[in-house]
Parts: sequence; C-alpha cells; structure tokens
Amino acid sequence: MANAVPMAKRTAIVTGARGQLGTDLVRVLAGMGWQVYGPGREELDFTDPDAVEREFARIRPDAVIHAGAYTAVDAAEEDYGGAFLVNAFGTRNIALEAERYGAKLVYVSTDYVFDGTGSEPYGEYDRTSPGNVYGESKLAGEKFALRLSSRTFVVRTSWVYGLGGGNFVKTMLKLAETRDTISVVNDQIGSPTYTVDLAVCIARLLETERYGIYHAAGGGQCSWYEFAQAIFRRAGLNVWLKPVTTAEFPRPARRPAYSVLGQAELTEAGLPPMRGWEDALDAFFQEREHALTPRYSKLG
Repeated sequence: MANAVPMAKRTAIVTGARGQLGTDLVRVLAGMGWQVYGPGREELDFTDPDAVEREFARIRPDAVIHAGAYTAVDAAEEDYGGAFLVNAFGTRNIALEAERYGAKLVYVSTDYVFDGTGSEPYGEYDRTSPGNVYGESKLAGEKFALRLSSRTFVVRTSWVYGLGGGNFVKTMLKLAETRDTISVVNDQIGSPTYTVDLAVCIARLLETERYGIYHAAGGGQCSWYEFAQAIFRRAGLNVWLKPVTTAEFPRPARRPAYSVLGQAELTEAGLPPMRGWEDALDAFFQEREHALTPRYSKLG
C-alpha cells in the first residue's frame, strides 16, 4: 500500500500581525492548522501595490485577514490623506490580489461606520453614516473589499482590547498606578470585544463560504464608565471613578454615542454569537495573570 501523501497546509496572510488583534489571529489560525504569514509593516507596505503583488505571488495564500489599519482616530481628522491611503487604498491593493489568487478575504472594520445616533443594536445592513474621518476611511475600505473581491467577509467590531497593543483596559490599569481618581465618559454606549474571541470568530467564518457583512463584538452593552468599573473590580483596585459627559471630555474626532452591534448574520451563518463582554473580560484577566506569572526552570 502506497504511503499517503500529507495534505498541504492552507496558507493565510495576516496584515497587522503585530497588533493586538493580529497577534491573536496568528496564534488562533496556527492552532487550527493554518500556515500563517504575518508580515509587519516593514516586510509588507500594503499601500504599495507592487509590494502587495510580490508578497501574494510568493505566498499564494488561501486566505487573507486584513487587520492592518490606520487606527489613530483623532489624528485622522488632520490626516485625511494618510487615513484613506492606509484604510481605503491599502485595502484596495489587498482585495485585488486576493481576487487574483482566489483567496478568501476578511476585512476587519469598525462600529464607527455608523453615526451612533441610534438606540437599538445596529444590523449588518443598516444605513452607514460615519461621523469622523476614521469611520469614513474604514467604510471606503469596506466598499473596495466587497466590490473587488468575490470572497469577502467584512467583519465589523468595536471597543477592542487584548494583551497586545494599546487599549482602554491597559490605559485604565496604567492610570490607576498614579491616580486615585479617574474621569471616564458615561454617555457613550458600546460593546467591549476581547481579541481572542474575535480571532476565533474570524477563524470560524473562514471555514464557511457565507460571504458578506458580519458584526462581531462582545455580547451585551455598557458605557465606558461601566467598563472601567468592571476592569477595576476584576483587578482588585480601589479607584474612584468620576462619570463625565462627552461634552466635558472633548476630542478632535466625534465618537458615536451608541454603537452596539447586532449579530444576526453570525446566527444566520450557523455560528455562535460572541460571548457576553463581562465573561470575556474575566477570560482576559485570566490570560493576563497567566502571562504575568513568572516561570522558573528546575535545576539539577
């Protein structure tokens, strides 16, 4: 009997692989048997179409998860061209090459494509109306991905945090090291999303052929103030939190007052909804504690 020929691993490119979501995407996909390439910006400038063409020709991927993005929301207000170069035209370059190789494309988008004036969870096909440059540039990226690649999943998410990169959870814990009182906005409502959960959701989507727009965020909703309360409670820190309004805490870019994302399309695709944000926060702190625990090797 002839020896069986081992099946070739499926290959995936993850842009933004060194960011907080990208780090978990690489780990989750590799754990599911994918051969993952996670080029940093130095290895792949996806705003350069020639560079993207060369990288795709070298790897010939089965899937591309485009998590790389211009995420400096406030800076984008003064850097319109930079935000659109990365989030819109960079996505165009990725989508064109994904289509050339027949690769599945996941474009990670944002709740900021909505204006935030609603009061019920936004559906995947509700009218979009970004309220800032960052949201406009990400929506333009969505349109490029959907029009140029026939195998596209647009995955919108919100309030992302994880062990890697900078995020609200880390900011709160850092501020608590030097402050007894912290002011936090209490009139913006959304859904915190743990990067591990989001990475698992994206990996599950890749196993389907159900292309389209999906919302993937932590279940339930809270204000930033309530999120901060939960963070300090789980961290065992005694910090005085002062609730403030958005008007009292002005920023260059307008934030949506309400950006909770409904997840009907995940259910329609037969996939489980994201777990509740409070359970996910517990899991984050467990992961954080494990990561901070010193490991000692036995001698002798």
